Amino acid sequence: MTHTISAPLSAWTAHDIPDQGGRLAGEAAARDIAREVPGAAPEVRALDLGSLASVRRFAAELTADHPAIDLLVNNAGLVLLSDRQTTTDGFELHLGTNMLGHFTLTGLLLPAVERGDGPRVVTLSSIAHKKAHLDFDDLMAERSFRASPAYGASKLANTVFGYELDRRLRPVLSVLAHPGLSRTNLTPRAWTTRGRVLQALGRLFLSTTQPVEQGALPQLYAATGAEVRGGQFFGPDGFQERRGRLGEVHASAEATDPAVGRRLWAVAQELTGVSFL
Repeated sequence: MTHTISAPLSAWTAHDIPDQGGRLAGEAAARDIAREVPGAAPEVRALDLGSLASVRRFAAELTADHPAIDLLVNNAGLVLLSDRQTTTDGFELHLGTNMLGHFTLTGLLLPAVERGDGPRVVTLSSIAHKKAHLDFDDLMAERSFRASPAYGASKLANTVFGYELDRRLRPVLSVLAHPGLSRTNLTPRAWTTRGRVLQALGRLFLSTTQPVEQGALPQLYAATGAEVRGGQFFGPDGFQERRGRLGEVHASAEATDPAVGRRLWAVAQELTGVSFL
């Protein structure tokens, strides 16, 4: 049995790591897991979802060592509050990292996942997807860019991907989850470069969020729940799904539209050069 485990949401951020690669946070998480889980042997590997070459290298090395994968959690997320930036392959940074990187990784790991024991793929969404829209005429936000809508669009794209994967991947499970508003390392950092007023608003916003341990429950259940079915979406059940107990939630109409799913899949295959299913 093989599980690829990323660091906890509260620890995994490149801003905290001197080498900007996340290795120190990953190694610390691996030590914690090994100490708390008898018999666990977590591995830490380098992966930059903003680089297709890095994704290909990671997938090749991982599948060479582990030809069967039981669980793939597409957990990474990037939030940018600045001017437009691009990945090494020229994609808008949010879309390239949050969706196209996961699309590529899933496609390259899929043969190993299909050989797994009761395999499933979990894709991390966000409540931000519900107010977003995919502009297929400007997916890379070259004509018009604002950081917050770009992030929302990338999480919508990831959600569309999770549902389309479910339609194509059965009987392997494709499940979605989102953490609501959780106090990860990304949350307070989003306001540190802002003025006094925005910093005060940021502190007020933080008071409405939930602990990261609570926010992690939906994806943990999506990954391990015995009763989970393909296409289910889990998140907090409270007001606007911002916080609350674990429950089944609903995506936007655009996220679940099969026509949008087919179109995005075709575009992703063309952009990444990775075709599957």
